[in-house]
Amino acid sequence: MKGGNVKKLRVGVIGAGYLGRFHAQKYKELENAELAGVVDIDRTRAEEVASFTNATPYTDYQELFDKVDAVSIVTPTETHLSIGLSFLSRGIDVLVEKPIARTPDEASLLIKEAAKSGAVLQVGHLERFNPAIMALSGRVKNPMFIESHRLSPFTGRALDVDVVLDLMIHDIDIILNLANSEVEAVDAVGIPVVSDKADIVNARLKFKNGCVANVTASRISKERLRRIRIFQSDAYMVVDYTLQEISVSKLEHVKDQPRPEIIEEKIRMERKDTLKEEIKSFLECCASRSTPYVTGSDGKRALEIAQRIQNGVKASIEAMRGHLSGNPAIRDASA
Repeated sequence: MKGGNVKKLRVGVIGAGYLGRFHAQKYKELENAELAGVVDIDRTRAEEVASFTNATPYTDYQELFDKVDAVSIVTPTETHLSIGLSFLSRGIDVLVEKPIARTPDEASLLIKEAAKSGAVLQVGHLERFNPAIMALSGRVKNPMFIESHRLSPFTGRALDVDVVLDLMIHDIDIILNLANSEVEAVDAVGIPVVSDKADIVNARLKFKNGCVANVTASRISKERLRRIRIFQSDAYMVVDYTLQEISVSKLEHVKDQPRPEIIEEKIRMERKDTLKEEIKSFLECCASRSTPYVTGSDGKRALEIAQRIQNGVKASIEAMRGHLSGNPAIRDASA
């Protein structure tokens, strides 16, 4: 459908912070969405985002109940459950930013409410919509080792959660889909550096099918890096999230050569705005009443593994502190 025949869904954005303003901007750009309202407890912030998106500002999300068909929830994680239930129980579709909730139990409540009311529940794991990740479909077959790095300079944002829920959860979600197996064991280490929560974490995931993943996330890096490497019996693949490209290396027999050579192929695709693609997909699901690409169950599964990593990090920090407190030289020096 084109032009005036496009049916617009009335949408709202709850949370007008750094990421919320981008949600509002993308809705404004899409012809099948009508941004009815922007909500933030800070009226000035709500008015600022509403002003450049031609929306109405609100400070109470309950004012949207009779004004929207769907919402993006882009608020601190601890509010996802209460806000999400308020809309889902009224049959209003929800795109909730990652992580889906504070705990898997809270995630289950959101999932159950969506099933009960028939509302769409999509979780904001936007890397699923990265063209390079989508292009892995059909290329990844029984990976044996996966290594990912997600490094960012310190920004001072999202300090209500640790780096596992802030950054690493994106890679957890991707890796769970690539490995396609249950996680058998989790080992993790991490330390707080500039906040009171872990700012750099490394985790090792062992899957029941034999695949192993090594995952590193840092929000105190000097450089910005978004990369995942996948090793399988017939190929080695490197995905650069930022450049949105894939490098595939394979052993191939070359004519007149005594042994096979490693041939590298760089696969470039049309660059896309991953957040915009995510929101477009959400709106399509709302219109067609279809299952979202990233379901509530997907969000819960990633959160469950994230919590196992957090537990490992907590144990490693406690062990380190116990070692330091028990070391006479360190104890005497700090006295």
